[in-house]
Amino acid sequence: MARHDARNWHQCTKMIGLLCLVASILIHHGVSGQRVKVEPEVSSYPGQTVNLRCAFTDSTGIQLTMVTWIYEPKDGERINIAVLHPSYNPNYPDSPVKGRVAFTPSPPNLNSPSIQISNVTMTDEGKYICEYATYPSGNEQGITYLVMLAKPQNTASTLTVEAGTKQVAVARCQSADGRPASQITWMTTANGNATTTSKAGSGNTVTVTSEYIMVPTAEDNGKDISCVVNHRTQVKPEIFSMKLEVLHAPQVTIVGYDDNWYIGRSNAVLTCQASGNPIPVSVTWKTMSGDMPETVQITGNELKILKVDDAVNTTFVCEATNQMGTSRDQVTPFVRVTPLPPKGPSAGSIVGGIIGVLIFLAIIGTIIALYRKCANKKLSRDGPPKYKPPPPDKTNSSASRVNIDHVSGGTETLLQNQYYSTQSAEPVTDLDAFDDYEKEHYFSAASSGWDDPENNEALPPYMQTGNDYQGPDEHNVDSEDLGPADQQGTNVHRGDSFMSPPVFV
Repeated sequence: MARHDARNWHQCTKMIGLLCLVASILIHHGVSGQRVKVEPEVSSYPGQTVNLRCAFTDSTGIQLTMVTWIYEPKDGERINIAVLHPSYNPNYPDSPVKGRVAFTPSPPNLNSPSIQISNVTMTDEGKYICEYATYPSGNEQGITYLVMLAKPQNTASTLTVEAGTKQVAVARCQSADGRPASQITWMTTANGNATTTSKAGSGNTVTVTSEYIMVPTAEDNGKDISCVVNHRTQVKPEIFSMKLEVLHAPQVTIVGYDDNWYIGRSNAVLTCQASGNPIPVSVTWKTMSGDMPETVQITGNELKILKVDDAVNTTFVCEATNQMGTSRDQVTPFVRVTPLPPKGPSAGSIVGGIIGVLIFLAIIGTIIALYRKCANKKLSRDGPPKYKPPPPDKTNSSASRVNIDHVSGGTETLLQNQYYSTQSAEPVTDLDAFDDYEKEHYFSAASSGWDDPENNEALPPYMQTGNDYQGPDEHNVDSEDLGPADQQGTNVHRGDSFMSPPVFV
């Protein structure tokens, strides 16, 4: 067990030592990379003076022994161009920049050994390394890239080509003697593509040439095409706008025939429209029969028939010629005896007009309806109600129930009906019409059966007060025909309640 533990402890110590070594190496490189301060990139134009700065930011505990500036071209070996030792004067070995490079300021300082290169050229572009020899850390360095800029000369032009079936270059754009190389793009509606080539120029510059390739047709003549050049030295892209130049034979079209040439018509005109590149130099009219009718008058590209007759029932031909060839077009009029009837408005326009009128009327109707609706709402809000509540319904429930009880002879049912009849949900509000109502309902209940000698249960009589109902004579009813209960039940005062007195059972 003790051996096993010792072996594990030994492995752990080895691992810890390895990790410490790696950490120290990383820290060393990180600190050294940060202590030599330089500019990552410096750009300049030919003939200018550039400053390449270098400084050692923290030399605590470190002895700075020597500083060396090294030049590394893009395609070449490293060359020492400037050396600074505290015990000696600055030294400038043989190099492409000898005589144009110097430490600055003067006298130089090991903590800040910047250099200056005057009258720079395009070949001075490359990598410049500021390297310190220190003790005990060793060599530490910083790298600056010098980028030489040269503003290019940009040109563009179209190439005159003939319409055909093979691909040819129709436009060319060039950005010459630039540094770095320019970028060229094209903008056009023509159907084609671009090819771009680069060529090294004088003084480490680059010339970029781009051509637009396509199969030219007569329709491509005059189309817009633009070359766009982008370069680091330009504030914005430089754009060259051009038009394609495609040579083609004339394109001829005869216009003016309306299919309504009738006998006797005057001043019918045909026009020969001819276009081409170059512009057609001549336009000629002739007929397939060879003889031009006597009533025909030709002026330039116009053919006028002074009076239509059977002689113009032929084929008219127009020919146009330019340097690329000759083209023609023809038309054969049909001479009618009578003219065609005038054309009225088309069905589509009529239907469209009707639909438009209907839509307009619908809109007007909708507006009027909405206006009236809003006005009615306003009046109903501000004024009195526009409706009159209905009068209460007259009910014959009491008499009906009494008559039913008279037939059935049930005392308990009679009492219940009399009780419920007083619970009317709608009281009488029209007192002027109450007399008729009183006479109808109370006199209709005269033979209710309450005076039945076999029924010992009788309701208490109503109390007669004032000058209310005086008896049955008013209605031509004999009092002898009425029972005691009927005579008492009819004496109801208008102002008294219609509620029956309590019933004692």
